[in-house]
Amino acid sequence: MNDSMLNVSKTGQERVVIVGCGFAGLEMAKRLKKSNFQVVLIDKNNYHQFQPLFYQVATAGLEPRDISFPIRKLLHYQRNAVIRITEVVRIIPEKKTLETTIGSLSYDHLVLAQGAITSYFGLTNVEKFSQPMKSVLDALELLNTILHNLEDALIGTNQEKLEELTNIVIVGGGPTGVELSGALAEMKHYVFPKDYPELDCSKIRIILIEASTKLLGGLSEISSVKAEKFLKKLGVEVMKETQVVDYDGSTILLKGKEAIKSRTLIWAAGIKGNVIQGFNQDVNTKSMRMVVDEFHRVKGYEDIFAIGDIACMVAEDRLQGHPQVAQVAIQSARNLARNLIKAKQGKSIKPFDYFDWGTMATIGRNKAVVDLKYLKFQGVLAWFTWMFIHLRSIFGAKNKILILVNWMWSYITYDQSLRLTFLPRNFRFDKK
Repeated sequence: MNDSMLNVSKTGQERVVIVGCGFAGLEMAKRLKKSNFQVVLIDKNNYHQFQPLFYQVATAGLEPRDISFPIRKLLHYQRNAVIRITEVVRIIPEKKTLETTIGSLSYDHLVLAQGAITSYFGLTNVEKFSQPMKSVLDALELLNTILHNLEDALIGTNQEKLEELTNIVIVGGGPTGVELSGALAEMKHYVFPKDYPELDCSKIRIILIEASTKLLGGLSEISSVKAEKFLKKLGVEVMKETQVVDYDGSTILLKGKEAIKSRTLIWAAGIKGNVIQGFNQDVNTKSMRMVVDEFHRVKGYEDIFAIGDIACMVAEDRLQGHPQVAQVAIQSARNLARNLIKAKQGKSIKPFDYFDWGTMATIGRNKAVVDLKYLKFQGVLAWFTWMFIHLRSIFGAKNKILILVNWMWSYITYDQSLRLTFLPRNFRFDKK
């Protein structure tokens, strides 16, 4: 007997449906490999994306294939796993069913791991005209925009238009914003002058805007200060306690400060939960994360769980829940998988206890900051630590080798070799 349209056979095993194939969803599926569950993994893409390195795709350091991994290849030998590429649109808890764009599917246990999307805080024009950084496609579009703007700057004579084309503004002083700013600053120094010798690349401005009083809010004060010093040494203009209030595609309006001309506004300022319809209103926090208990159960539901960025496990010492980082997603997936297996065996389950291995960010060549549980350090050693940890986390030996080779080549040559631009099918230069 099959579920409608999705053609998923019923095997007699309890069915665990996992929505989303990010760090949490993929880890959950893998941890149930030897269990007596049928595992159905649903995602709208047929690949897993390594989000911490999106910024390197956006700055021509890596190819999309280097950080993207086919889901089916990752689960080649998992006999109890079924993969369906579709999008979930609604959950019907009373029927223990979910609806997708291609049909419905029943579940015994539902694990929501669909992650988060960009939050624009109600700024409609910013959402319309800015560039997000939440997918490989976003990263490629950003690279395309930057390179096309520099090509246009070569033939521009109007000073105001030149400013728009050569000002690159990043909003959000978290790891994504800091790492992207550093990478773009290095391109300004080492890459753009060789590619565009007719352009005065010293006039290119890399501007990082942060609404709070410090960069890298999740890191220690010493790492935050050091990261800012690294960025300023690279020539990045850091604007703290600054809020964007509007953007029309060429002018960025700031609260209480002078506007900035730019056709490139990169939005890395916030995220919110990727909401699926069908739940009670009190399930979600203000940031649209789903409230869960210490066993990952969604508030008010017995057999529906949430892990990763979408989940918010509130405690007295953690009013905003755990940080939305990969390690939380992976550890929560492992704990939930163990608990489902133990519960099926009649054993007691364990509450989630997150172990914080630390946080890190790179700011460019030989520059990084690392906050481990009992140790904090910056500079060259931190940079090598960052590279080792990220390389170790990449799936597939081939991808590890490709990334290492690209990193070594860039380090030796001060160059990135992937600076390609793409045009729409019907694009005409005389219509620009």
